[in-house]
Amino acid sequence: MGALAVVALVGRLVALFGLLMVVPLAFALAEHDPAEQAFLTATAMTLLAGAAMSAATRRFRRELQPRDGFVLVGLTWVLLPLFGAVPLYLAVPGIDVAKAYFESVSAFTATGATALAGLDRLPLSINVWRCFMQWVGGLGIIVLAVAILPLLGVGGMQLYKTEMAGPMKDQKLTPRIADTARAIWGTYGALSLACFLAYRAAGMSWPDAFMHMNTTVSLGGFSSHDASFGHWNSPRIEAVAIAFMLLSGVPLLMYFAALRARSPMPFVRNAEIRAFYGALAGAIALITAYLVAYDAYPSWLEALRHTAFHVVSVATTTGYAAYDYAQWPLFAPLLMILLGCFATCAGSTGGGIKMVRMLLLLKQARRELVRIVHPQVVNPVVLGGQAVSDRLMQSIIAYMMMYGASLVGLTMLLLFSGLEPVTAFTAVLACVNNIGPGLGEVGPAVNYGGLTDFQTWVCTFAMLLGRLELLAVLVLFTPQFWRR
Repeated sequence: MGALAVVALVGRLVALFGLLMVVPLAFALAEHDPAEQAFLTATAMTLLAGAAMSAATRRFRRELQPRDGFVLVGLTWVLLPLFGAVPLYLAVPGIDVAKAYFESVSAFTATGATALAGLDRLPLSINVWRCFMQWVGGLGIIVLAVAILPLLGVGGMQLYKTEMAGPMKDQKLTPRIADTARAIWGTYGALSLACFLAYRAAGMSWPDAFMHMNTTVSLGGFSSHDASFGHWNSPRIEAVAIAFMLLSGVPLLMYFAALRARSPMPFVRNAEIRAFYGALAGAIALITAYLVAYDAYPSWLEALRHTAFHVVSVATTTGYAAYDYAQWPLFAPLLMILLGCFATCAGSTGGGIKMVRMLLLLKQARRELVRIVHPQVVNPVVLGGQAVSDRLMQSIIAYMMMYGASLVGLTMLLLFSGLEPVTAFTAVLACVNNIGPGLGEVGPAVNYGGLTDFQTWVCTFAMLLGRLELLAVLVLFTPQFWRR
């Protein structure tokens, strides 16, 4: 009965997703582009499938339990990209099922890894759909991080239960989640509108401004051009992107908290936000000096421009490129990818393990060093003025163990398939952390289109695994989960 209740809710979500296809369909009808029929077919299929699922399970609807939540999250994030892939499969020449689903999962998880080449020649509606899915997925990521995963005990925002208003303090769904959701939607919408207008003012066309707004505030990184931001080679447009990537890399609830307090102090007092901006500033300074020392650019100013854009892009897991930074000395791109593994904040649209986990792990390491010298000392881990429980620290350590095991296991699978080591390792890092481009054969100047079907499916699973914070997916593969 529980599974059927989940299917009933998923059916409604699928139908809603079908309605969202009206956006690219409108572009297709306005432009009379060849993808018009593909979107009409995909919209009808998605609406019918959602309605059928919902109608067939209507009598099984009931209040969902925490165990049902894991099934709901997993099923939603597997099925919605499946329907999102339909117009891609129907309209993009030469694409197969594996690549179409990969592209859709990459969009919905706001990863930004693409398997498509010739983006400039694609129908406008297809590029709009790829980018719009990232915007929709970004909103879903925020709701997932703030309202769903904490209730299941696996989300990064669970770490703020003691100090943030909203659903993190509640153990069951309450009307407060609706209030929180409205605050999230309002903030996300305001950021999106401001970004859209800023891109247009900086020199983008209206369609490009719309598409890149979708992929900036979601920290997704898809572009409508193969050259990404190199298409414009514009410092003004890059500056707009940097500003909104930095704004989107912090918890969206903090904007609501600052507005309610009528003060920026919630940002100033937040240790994770301070660490996020501090890490990016330090990396920009270090890599700029490094590139100047290696004569990669003729001047400090030019080195700073390219470094700032790419450090912010990769560290926030957006993945835009204005230049093939894989051509830099290896230290620089590798440092940026490593930053993308943890730099963004919990409650943002960014991927990775989140800065708050990294801060707590560092504090725990310092605590253990102190205990070696003073075994009897009382030295709790403190975040934001609140002591963090040992139980929560244990869950973070367990998460990190699973994170490391996942990186090793998936990398070994790609190596087993014949992929060369740099490509295999950075592809897994980029997919699990939802960064997008890696290095080697999946670097910023190329894409994932050269991977075999097996390698594509491995990377697809890695994106879903990372976006759902590992444990929400891996728990479904344990026998204990399915026992009554």
